[in-house]
Amino acid sequence: MSKATKTFCPWHPEQSHLLPPSPRDWLPSGHLAYFLLDVVGQLDLTAIVAPYQRELRGKPPHDPRMMVTLLAYGYCVGVPSSRKIERKIERKTHEDVGFRVIAGGNHPDHTALSEFRRIHLAALAGLFLQVLKLCRKAGLVKLGQVALDGTKVKANASKHKAMSYDRMQKGEAELAAKVAELLRAAEELDADEDARYGKNRH
Repeated sequence: MSKATKTFCPWHPEQSHLLPPSPRDWLPSGHLAYFLLDVVGQLDLTAIVAPYQRELRGKPPHDPRMMVTLLAYGYCVGVPSSRKIERKIERKTHEDVGFRVIAGGNHPDHTALSEFRRIHLAALAGLFLQVLKLCRKAGLVKLGQVALDGTKVKANASKHKAMSYDRMQKGEAELAAKVAELLRAAEELDADEDARYGKNRH
């Protein structure tokens, strides 16, 4: 007997619509939303998907690829993740073209986004770091509040290679620290709101 797998809510960001005929016509080619959809599509989300495989019954959750891409895009365009700001992400899936293309017709509410971030915090830190590293490799220099060092390792002169490698290592450590800082700030904001208003009452 084949092993059952968890079913997620339908998510088809490439699916055609009436006006315009395809969401791929909503944004210019090379837009960050498309880039992140491609990047997240290449990441290993096993650590995030695995827990859902143990809960095969119940309402299908949102596709983890969509949730990761929405949160990553939010960070990249300067919408940091916390319940207060995740309300903006929820609204942007209705109003903002980039978020709408990523969501592919879905509109996860801020509670779903916040819980997804909370449950998968450790895995998201690693995934966001991979996303930022790939953005840096692609030549992007700044995403939201995160400045990226686009230094490339030179193929000649060992001295130059060593210097570039040192800068690359330093840049990666700085990116990791920034991701940790952003996620920690989001958790602190959530804790503050819980203390003031009670959990999920804001």
